[in-house]
Amino acid sequence: MDFKWLLFRFEGRINRARYWLTTLAIACSMMFALFLLNAICSALGIPTGPLKIDIVGMSASIRDDDTASKAELFPRIVIAVMTPVFAWFYAAASIRRLHDRNRSGWWMIPLVVATSVHDGHFGDLLGGSWTAALIELAAFIALIWGLVEMCFLKGTSGPNRFGPDPLAPVDTRQRWDQSREIEMVPHKAGPPAVWHVKRGS
Repeated sequence: MDFKWLLFRFEGRINRARYWLTTLAIACSMMFALFLLNAICSALGIPTGPLKIDIVGMSASIRDDDTASKAELFPRIVIAVMTPVFAWFYAAASIRRLHDRNRSGWWMIPLVVATSVHDGHFGDLLGGSWTAALIELAAFIALIWGLVEMCFLKGTSGPNRFGPDPLAPVDTRQRWDQSREIEMVPHKAGPPAVWHVKRGS
């Protein structure tokens, strides 16, 4: 498996199984990174509070208050660096999954916006009106649609505009190399060997 292509590039297609495995690996890596950061901070005596990597909102938060000491800036900086890295990994996998469904990677934008609205990232701006409730309902529907689209629906059968079918069987048989089968014998001038037999008188 080409991990460089899988995590850093946006072209091509991946099927449902590989998308599930990739997102699971990203989630496990994030948890491991947070546990490791927490262990390092505990060993150094740096208070952290609840650690969190928010890929959808692209925000990194540790404490709710703004009165952080210089020592507490260390985990904040580490989280701020890790968040866009993991967001890039997730975007690369999700865009290739959308390609498998023959959809443009730009469909990630409404999915991310819908998830952000549903998770309450814009809750303060929307308030408690009927308009806010309708927007919340629309965001929830878009979120469910995105989940079904990305995780459960089969990809396009055969090649599409984004590349070949990732589930198409690959011919691993060794191809016949005709140039190796043809034996070229150089032509020698002169009569056949039988003519060189000494004749009696």
